[in-house]
Amino acid sequence: MTVRPWSPTSVRPRAAVAQLPAYVPGARTSGGDQHKLSSNENPFAPLDSVREAVAAAAGQLNRYPDMFAGELVEALAARHGVGPESVVAGCGSVAVLGHVLQAFCEPGGQVVSAWRSFEAYPILVGLQGAEHVRVPVDAEGRHDLPGMAEAVTPTTDAVIVCSPNNPTGPAVHHEELATLLGSVPESVPVVLDEAYLEFVRDPAVADGDRLLAEHPNLVLLRTFSKAYGLAALRVGYAVAHPEIAQAVRTSSTPFGVNHLAQVAALASLEAERELAARVDEVVAERGRLVTGLRAQGWTVPDPQGNFVWLGLGGRTLDLARDAAEHGVLVRPFAGEGMRISVGTPEATEAVLELTRAWKAVDALH
Repeated sequence: MTVRPWSPTSVRPRAAVAQLPAYVPGARTSGGDQHKLSSNENPFAPLDSVREAVAAAAGQLNRYPDMFAGELVEALAARHGVGPESVVAGCGSVAVLGHVLQAFCEPGGQVVSAWRSFEAYPILVGLQGAEHVRVPVDAEGRHDLPGMAEAVTPTTDAVIVCSPNNPTGPAVHHEELATLLGSVPESVPVVLDEAYLEFVRDPAVADGDRLLAEHPNLVLLRTFSKAYGLAALRVGYAVAHPEIAQAVRTSSTPFGVNHLAQVAALASLEAERELAARVDEVVAERGRLVTGLRAQGWTVPDPQGNFVWLGLGGRTLDLARDAAEHGVLVRPFAGEGMRISVGTPEATEAVLELTRAWKAVDALH
């Protein structure tokens, strides 16, 4: 194929867009015997019942989906004990967060979050022409919620709390989040990003539904990509006060959740008991991975998602390359550390073999 040569163009993006960092996706397999532990995906294939529902719905691809995913929204509202007017579905929780920021962020405003946290946050904030105020996580990878409260100013348009925190792992506790909500002005939305909530086993974890009933400026974010294993279909949602939800819905892309995604999400809700058993298996494998790493001498922050964090500093990229050469794809953050998703038992063995070798090299120095 001949590629058309392009002449220079004088068209330039907005300054806010030109300055944005690029989102770096997890490494993809290139064939052969590799363990893809770079994207926090569920290692299990979709349930048969979900695949069958999607296959049956494929005959309707010539029709537009339900614009606001009404049946799915009603099912989710019932689960959270709210009316359908309080739920907004979208193309993954990342897109829904983008719509929240579109609805409430002014150019020149500020959005406060922990850092390091989910790397999409600065991109979504920057797209609104807002400033991303980053409050460092502590030595254990936890949110510094008092520090985040102190960072709130009259120009703050939103606060984002990621629990469990991606990529470091710990979950935010109920009382500390309640204290934050009591400190933030009621006019400022506080977004609780709970993408990995189903994997949490920390009994002190924040109860989002309970806090939402007490704080009408709270917005809950959830996704079907992780525990439900629907990453390829992109469906997430927000739960919020009806007035907040209406603003987010107004900012949303029309027909943002495709028909197959809606069908798969509904089928997954119906098969929740089977999916919960799978989540338990992932949590058990997480425990085996963490026990092995700590026995080797690694410091691992409390992992409450389906991933673990190794703070490797300046060695991160070199060790990530070594992992890839040995068939293990991880998610490195240059100069900071490495996030490793929980995979199959075979993947756990491969990771522990690698990290054991790294420790052996360290011992020689």
